[in-house]
Amino acid sequence: MDIPGQENFISSKRRDVLLRQVPEDCVEYSLYVVDSKLKTRDQVQDLCEAILSKSIEMEKELLEGYIWNRESFKLEIRTEDERIHLHGLVNYGDSLEDEWLIVYILKELSRQFHELWIQVVDTDGEFLLIEAANVLPRWLNPEVADNRVWIHNDKLYLIPMHATCCSSDPPSKSPISRPLDHSKSLQIIEKNPGALICPPLIEKEAFYRLRNYPSQISASLHFALVQVPRKLAFILQNLPASISPSIEAFYLRDPVSIKYVNTDQSNLLFPPEDLVIISTKFTKLRFAQVKSQEILTPLSWKKKLEAAEKCDNNSYEQLKIGMKLACGFEMLMKDPQYTNNFFVEKINFLLKGIDEDGNFTLPSDTELLCWNEKFREDDENWMKIDFRDFEQELAGRSSDKNVGSGFGDPKTQADLRKMVERFKSFLDDEKAGLDGVEFDDMDNDNDQDSFENESSDEDQNEDVSFDSKEFSRIIQEMIENPSEITGDDSQSAINDANEMKEAIEQMDKELKEAGAFGLDSEFYKSLLSEKQEEDENEIGNHEDYDNIESDDDMNDKFDIDFNLAKNLMESIKSQEGLPSPA
Repeated sequence: MDIPGQENFISSKRRDVLLRQVPEDCVEYSLYVVDSKLKTRDQVQDLCEAILSKSIEMEKELLEGYIWNRESFKLEIRTEDERIHLHGLVNYGDSLEDEWLIVYILKELSRQFHELWIQVVDTDGEFLLIEAANVLPRWLNPEVADNRVWIHNDKLYLIPMHATCCSSDPPSKSPISRPLDHSKSLQIIEKNPGALICPPLIEKEAFYRLRNYPSQISASLHFALVQVPRKLAFILQNLPASISPSIEAFYLRDPVSIKYVNTDQSNLLFPPEDLVIISTKFTKLRFAQVKSQEILTPLSWKKKLEAAEKCDNNSYEQLKIGMKLACGFEMLMKDPQYTNNFFVEKINFLLKGIDEDGNFTLPSDTELLCWNEKFREDDENWMKIDFRDFEQELAGRSSDKNVGSGFGDPKTQADLRKMVERFKSFLDDEKAGLDGVEFDDMDNDNDQDSFENESSDEDQNEDVSFDSKEFSRIIQEMIENPSEITGDDSQSAINDANEMKEAIEQMDKELKEAGAFGLDSEFYKSLLSEKQEEDENEIGNHEDYDNIESDDDMNDKFDIDFNLAKNLMESIKSQEGLPSPA
């Protein structure tokens, strides 16, 4: 979930100091061993192998039964610039839970191995700083943030601007605002670790999403009863993690993949026959996707669903989700874009053992009853949104504290209140604008390099100006009092219309001089002329007849022009010289 204030970092264009751009929806992490006691490369290699073994052990302990969204946590030993370290890159897809689970694992590794210094980034760069955007010091802006954030000994460390590679060197009194090279950041850690700082408030905000771990790992799972073909039940029992890519195939289906399920039943790998009910494990994200995503019922499943709908709602829902799962597995196995998927090969192996080799046998009804977690069905209330509770959570209160009402689970409520708090803080920040927070010392050297060019451009544009404040004042005065225009002061209404006409003509003239817009001002002039003629006719009619229009009718007509001017003013004000969406 994006939090206001984060765009200060997300909008940063300067990622050139990274070795390479992190792919979309991926998190990349590097683990470096820094220990003066390790004198040889072999010693560093041995420690890296020990860390690698510990990570595998930790994954088995913490993540038994966990379903990764796309890729699982992994580490490999690498050598870059003659430096041995551990590295990993994971595609987490839509699941931010996976990304933060990886951060938790890395944090735990740093707690157990004090020699480790860990750097973790994603597509947005230093996303830990994005989480703490509202409490960062002014100097820590997007231009200088890269390679300054490290996890060490279960804490978050920052390399300040004045840090040097040697502890004996005095800190710079006037540090230059520029990105920190990756190799230099490692030199500072190795030679002068005391220069790093560990601000508690920044650390608290950066690791806020980890507050419920490790219990959050199991809380992110959901069990539901589904009715599926027996063959598919066998696959889900032996490869429970395969449910994630199958749901993704279903969720991201296209006309090409749809044809694999809209076919004769004899051509299906998982036809709707020999159906059984099993309890299936999902992640909450994947369950929400398969539950909410609708599909036109394939002909092979139509009779089954119609019969289930006549029985009871539970059977219908179980079969409906089972149908979606079967369709997802069908698409996963047959669509060429998933040929290289890890689970496709595994599923093919199991299917071959059932249909050809006879190495595997489908489970009997008795065996199905013996499977663990049989008939476990979790509550789905976490998917329901009561908008009254939602509004109350936004206000930071619950309608009935005794019964624990509210929107979502306690974690969701806490996140929501924190998001609103940050949003209010961002709106109240006078330094924030369309371009983010104004930093005094951002990219000083770049500003110096381009100063002369900018000065020359300003000289050329001195004769072109548009006083937006004066224009806004004139329009605002007319907008604030439209309701005061009545039949008794019609002449005043005409004067106001004339003032507005003059204001728009002046604005049109200055905009044309600036060359900022290609508006056809004749359209607005014609509107005002027609309106003025109508108003004059209305005054004449008022003098000749006793029955005149109501005040509301007059207001409605003038509202057309006032709304036009108001919308135009707000559009210009919101752009502030920037290009329009078109």
